[in-house]
Amino acid sequence: VWAVDTRHLPLYWFPRDCPRCTFWAGPQSTAADVERLLGGDRSARIHVIEDRWRERVATTELQLYRLPSATFTETPESAGFWVSRQPVEALARITIGDLVARHAAAGIALRTTDYLWPLWDEVVASTLEFSGMRLRNALPRPQPER
Repeated sequence: VWAVDTRHLPLYWFPRDCPRCTFWAGPQSTAADVERLLGGDRSARIHVIEDRWRERVATTELQLYRLPSATFTETPESAGFWVSRQPVEALARITIGDLVARHAAAGIALRTTDYLWPLWDEVVASTLEFSGMRLRNALPRPQPER
């Protein structure tokens, strides 16, 4: 059984296949990168999706399962992911919807762009911490001219 901790849960406030670029400042982030990508706010957290996913994000309902922690261990990469090698019974199932409002209530900027790759490349080259998911579903990068 795979689970994510509460701190990393907002990375999953999206429809399953939605490509996203998420980023925030970490201890190693430079002031220049924080200024350029976070508007100078070290506490900012930004999630970016392509425009074409906005409606799906606004209308999707997710099922969140609260799981007992006893048999879970954190994965080696320590990215907030936990694994239980034993079956577990959910303690509760919670439906969460209005993912746009959920982002706003959590103080996470949810932005859209027509094309994710230029921002992704800039974030990955920066000193910010980041997560990119389902990027294979983003609009494709243009192929170089031959």
